[in-house]
Amino acid sequence: MNRFHFIIAFLWYVLMIGCYAKTDIKTYTQWGITGGGKENIHYTSLDQIDTNNVTNLKIAWIYNSEKKDTKRYGPMECNPIIIDSVMYGVSPKLKLFAINASTGKELWSFNPADSMANKTWHRSSVNMNRGVTYWAEGNDKRIIYTVGPIALEVNAATGKLISNFGLNGGINLANGLGRDSSKLFVAPTSPVMVYKNLFFLSGLVGEETPGHIRAFDVKTGKQKWIFHTIPYPGEAGYETWQDSTAYKYMGSTNSWAGFSLDEKRGILYAPTGNPTNDFYGGSRLGKGLYGNCLLAINAATGKLIWHFQTVHHDVWDMDLPAAPILITIKHNGKLVDAVAQTTKTGLIFLFDRENGKPLFPIDEIPVNNISPLKNEVLFPTQPIPRLPKPLVRQSFTLADLNNIVSDSSYDDIKKRFATYRSGKMFNPPSTEGTIILPGFDGGAEWGGPAFDPETKLLYVNTNEMSWVLNMVEKKLKQKIAKTNLEAGEKTYSKYCMNCHGPERLGGGDYPSIIGVEKKYNAQQFIQLVTTGRRMMPGNNKLSMEEKNALASYILNLKEEQNKPYTGTELNNSGTPEQLYGFTGYNKFLTAEGYPAIKPPWGSLAAINMNTGEQVWKIPFGEFEELKAKGIPVTGRENYGGPVVTAGGLIFIAASSDGKFRAINKRTGKILLEIDLPAPGVATPSVYEVNGKQFVVIACGGSKWGGKSSDAYVAFALQDK
Repeated sequence: MNRFHFIIAFLWYVLMIGCYAKTDIKTYTQWGITGGGKENIHYTSLDQIDTNNVTNLKIAWIYNSEKKDTKRYGPMECNPIIIDSVMYGVSPKLKLFAINASTGKELWSFNPADSMANKTWHRSSVNMNRGVTYWAEGNDKRIIYTVGPIALEVNAATGKLISNFGLNGGINLANGLGRDSSKLFVAPTSPVMVYKNLFFLSGLVGEETPGHIRAFDVKTGKQKWIFHTIPYPGEAGYETWQDSTAYKYMGSTNSWAGFSLDEKRGILYAPTGNPTNDFYGGSRLGKGLYGNCLLAINAATGKLIWHFQTVHHDVWDMDLPAAPILITIKHNGKLVDAVAQTTKTGLIFLFDRENGKPLFPIDEIPVNNISPLKNEVLFPTQPIPRLPKPLVRQSFTLADLNNIVSDSSYDDIKKRFATYRSGKMFNPPSTEGTIILPGFDGGAEWGGPAFDPETKLLYVNTNEMSWVLNMVEKKLKQKIAKTNLEAGEKTYSKYCMNCHGPERLGGGDYPSIIGVEKKYNAQQFIQLVTTGRRMMPGNNKLSMEEKNALASYILNLKEEQNKPYTGTELNNSGTPEQLYGFTGYNKFLTAEGYPAIKPPWGSLAAINMNTGEQVWKIPFGEFEELKAKGIPVTGRENYGGPVVTAGGLIFIAASSDGKFRAINKRTGKILLEIDLPAPGVATPSVYEVNGKQFVVIACGGSKWGGKSSDAYVAFALQDK
């Protein structure tokens, strides 16, 4: 080859590489799927809004999705999608809406409560939803979304149900799980994923409902395949359960955090949570596949391709909290298609997308596996990747106690700290109290990270909130209760105590139920127990006698309590009696309500995924009253994810301080802060209409209380 030909060849190579890079980046101009695409990387190549002009960002429009109803709203966690200049999202009460994405003007609204008057559907009060899904074939355009146990399909143009989908437009997801559907609770909160004419879901389930992953026909609603996350006899993973009958009764092990999809390879990636019971594994000994796993599943057939378990025999509620992200990085000098999974433990696992081979070594680290609880056998090691390094602290010692508020506050938490088990992560649960750090919500949480395909930087917001896990040995009573009071106490201990505590005082994110008789009569209470509400799952498996007995106990109905219990034996579901429960979700806080651990309490970090090295990290979120005292920014609890743009920005709300922020993606410097109507515990969407770039965030308020709202707020550059 002469010099001339070499130069021509070289220029052609550079041109092709440039075109490839340009194509790779410029494909991310739409937001038609939750997370920005099936890869879930939260990235847009739109760059009209950049680091130079972002301070000119103003509110473009506000859409009140409940028509300014004066009642308190539940948090909105929806990441809306935009198709052909139309935005689709969900209100706090799960009304589906379509609005003009440039003006916020409503085009139509669909209220599922109207359709659920159909007695063939079971109505649920669970009102969490993180997004909807669009599917089209020619002029047939549909929105798929879930409301409680029902998957619905709605005409994207008219807002009317697709009548020939399932039964009158919906399918009951309690059916098809291989168990008595009348006793199951299913309520997916993350949007379904679509592959060709299939959609996939798992979702939030009850303690005795399996979280199996299923595929359904988009057009008919017919179930096409099922992957047993609790394996059946003859299936791989069945041998990891010491109880050979676990597949008949065990629950959870569910993929509630959502999916990612490699459409070209036809691979569905699904993260799972732990099996029932969250904090006591004495009745589910063994590794317990496929709990706490990242699964790679053949999307067409439902067959497992590979898996990796991130926590063995989990008794700390360390579910995989977010959909994995599909990225391409340079590893050992080669471009590699990879899948990255963030965890509640504050770790990032990185695998080859096709075969599941770790790209950075993962060590099985010995942990304290001597449990003080009866019949419990903990796993002796846990997997820890060498890179990237942990995003948050992995231990809690005396030196980590919060000493920035006051001396008296410090003395108080120091005394309490001395009574708890503390130290490194994976400390065994105990009756005296075990400090859990990172906390039950994470670490990295359900919002998920953002990835920049241009710079190969991953952006993750995290929490460092310590909690105290107190186990309590149950007093196992006779199965046949003599009175409604005895039956009600036992039913409460089995199904309610874990959240509301042994004294019914609640804690953390769960309310006290002392005095609820002032709010509910027996009929209303039984309806609440049956359907669930917000974070509370329904209890369809309880008999009417059990529900009546529970109502008599909780509502303090003396006459009903003294009546003979007429139901059959309690705990007749086949599930082994649990020797332990726990006293509720209790944060380790100072007397003033601040975290008992030193700041930062919330952070945002950038990690180079080519090398696994951290590039920068900042405290994320603030307390105005602490800043006024001269205390540096502490960070704060945050839920919802970031978005990264080609304009050099990270957009994120998430923090409980109620601010929307724009941050320089290369340095972590905050460039803009805007107060929202209520905290935006959701992930923003970024899109373009008629050449104008918008950013929108759902501002429903947070589960911590405080302000709530039904508003979706869109931002754009101020017109000159």
